[in-house]
Amino acid sequence: MTNASSSTLDTPAFSPLYLQIKGLILQGLQSGEWKPGEVIPSEMDLAARFRVSQGTVRKAIDELAADNLLMRRQGKGTFVSTHAEQQVQYRFLRLRPDQGDEHSEGPARRLILECKRMRASAEMARLLALRTGDALMHARRVLLFAQTPAILEDIWLPAQAFKGLNAERLASYPGPTYAMFEEDFGVRMVRADEKLRAVHPSAEQAALLEVDVNTPVLSVERVAYTYNDLAMELRRGLYRTDTHHYRNTLA
Repeated sequence: MTNASSSTLDTPAFSPLYLQIKGLILQGLQSGEWKPGEVIPSEMDLAARFRVSQGTVRKAIDELAADNLLMRRQGKGTFVSTHAEQQVQYRFLRLRPDQGDEHSEGPARRLILECKRMRASAEMARLLALRTGDALMHARRVLLFAQTPAILEDIWLPAQAFKGLNAERLASYPGPTYAMFEEDFGVRMVRADEKLRAVHPSAEQAALLEVDVNTPVLSVERVAYTYNDLAMELRRGLYRTDTHHYRNTLA
């Protein structure tokens, strides 16, 4: 690698070469050089650009693909992963029907209950790495599968990054919400941390989910991050589990 390329790295000098190349490609993703859904240069071109072997580039791309940041397509090249892709639309939604799979019920119908600006509480500011009182967008919605309410969600987003977001925009976008964040606001969620617990819904929550207040539901709190571990979303959902279950694959 050239000294110019090496100087752009945040990783220590002793970092393996493929990790340095991974960092450089990640910088290109972060800066928007290659946008979601776009093809990145070939391994040969990247090897020439960074003055390393194709094998080194291949190993870096393999890691980024394992992180779901890139996607290989046989005979077509390597593309920046996008939440608009069918195979990754359910990456962050782990609720599955007891009968069939995530595709058997068709896309969820979104019922937007509200979308408004608010100020961040101390807890929300801590989770989103903001200051108490910073402006947030708050959306509340119900997701229905087969016309039955399945998820009640509250979503909080930094208002500065989501200017122009409103209830109509949330309701009318035809694809996944995270795909809209990519396309309309340039924000790509690349990973998420979740906390789960069983709870009883409040009377208001039970009415929206069409269950009894004594029905246990799954509470899922998620903080989603874009590149560089920047928190961009706090989401709290209540999941019905009488006809669905939460499924995760551990490897």
